[in-house]
Amino acid sequence: MAAVPTFDIDRSSPIPLYFQLAQALEAAIANGSLPTGSRLENEILLAQRCGLSRPTVRQAVQALVDKGLLVRKRGVGTQVIQPHVRRSVDLTSLYDDLALSGEAPTTRVLSLDRIPAPADVAAELGLAADEEIVVLRRLRSTRGEPLALMTNYLPGRLEPWLDELADRGLYQYLRGQGLHLRVAHQRIGARLARADEAKLLQEPPRSALLTMQRTAYDDKGVAVEHGRHAYRASRYDFETTLVGR
Repeated sequence: MAAVPTFDIDRSSPIPLYFQLAQALEAAIANGSLPTGSRLENEILLAQRCGLSRPTVRQAVQALVDKGLLVRKRGVGTQVIQPHVRRSVDLTSLYDDLALSGEAPTTRVLSLDRIPAPADVAAELGLAADEEIVVLRRLRSTRGEPLALMTNYLPGRLEPWLDELADRGLYQYLRGQGLHLRVAHQRIGARLARADEAKLLQEPPRSALLTMQRTAYDDKGVAVEHGRHAYRASRYDFETTLVGR
C-alpha cells in the first residue's frame, strides 16, 4: 500500500479541490513517488489524510482512471499502472516523440538485411520489382517495457549500420544522410498479435495491436522509407486534432 506524498491543498484557489488532488497524484506518479504497481490508500483513508471529502477524492481518482494512470481492480484496490504513450499524428519518429516527452527510449535491432524488394514494398518505394532494399526490424521500449515492433524498408542505396540504429531513431539516421522528410502517407489500423509478436511485446497471445503503415517522402518527392509498425494497444494510442470547416 502506497501513501500519497504530503502536499498542500489551497482552499482559497479557484482551482477545484479534486483537480488539485488529481494533479498532486499525477505528479507523484510522474516522479516515481507512486511507482507503477503500487496501490493507493482507500478513499476513506485518503480523504481523512488529505482533509477532503470522500466524493472529492473519488472524483480525483476517477480523473486519473480516465487518463489511464490508475486502474480499479476488484479485490486489489486502486493501482498505479504504466501510462499510455500518446502520440500526435505528425511526421516524426516514435524515437523523437518519446525523447521529446522526457522518456529514454531504447532499441533492440532484431534484424538488418538486404533483400530483393517484394512487389508491394517496391510499389510503396517507387522501385522496380526485385530491386535491392534494406529491411530493418526493431523492438522499441520505454521505461523498461516493450512498446512497439517496427519493420522499415529503405532503398538499397542506403547503408545503415547496426550501432547507428540501436543508438538513435531511424529519422535521425535519415536526416544524417542529408534527407529532408517533407510528407508521408499513413494508414492506422488494428489487428490481433501473432504468437512471436505477443512474446516480444510481453502481451498475452492474440492481444490487440494498433498498426501503422507509413511511406515518407523527401523534399524532392522521392520515397525514402516505408514502415509497418505494431504497437501495444494496452500502452499506446494515436492522438489527433480535428478542425471544423
